[in-house]
Amino acid sequence: MIVPFAVSGVIHLVRPETFEPIIPRPLRARRHELVLLSGVAELACAAGLLHPRTRPRAGLVSAALLTAVWPANAQMSLDLGRRAARRRDARSVASLAVSLARLPLQVPLIRIAWAAREAGP
Repeated sequence: MIVPFAVSGVIHLVRPETFEPIIPRPLRARRHELVLLSGVAELACAAGLLHPRTRPRAGLVSAALLTAVWPANAQMSLDLGRRAARRRDARSVASLAVSLARLPLQVPLIRIAWAAREAGP
């Protein structure tokens, strides 16, 4: 969990425009700030998970963060579904399929983060 959080956090801060389109529509007025905030949160989670003393709290925060960003992944699937319906090409359909497959994968990640709460000193 540490490496994916760290890599994603850096990308959020260096290239926020990559993530801005998947911010759920009701929150898009603050999309830039939300992407930067989630990047900082991911880096903080990665750092917290490194040390046994901070791991329990970081596990709890990591699980909460993964839960909080799930709507962005759902928004991405909705948007890709609309695009696939419009374009009807193999690439658009494949992108939609990958995004839909990714949605349930968030659950094991949340469980792993939650389990880190008990991996402290």
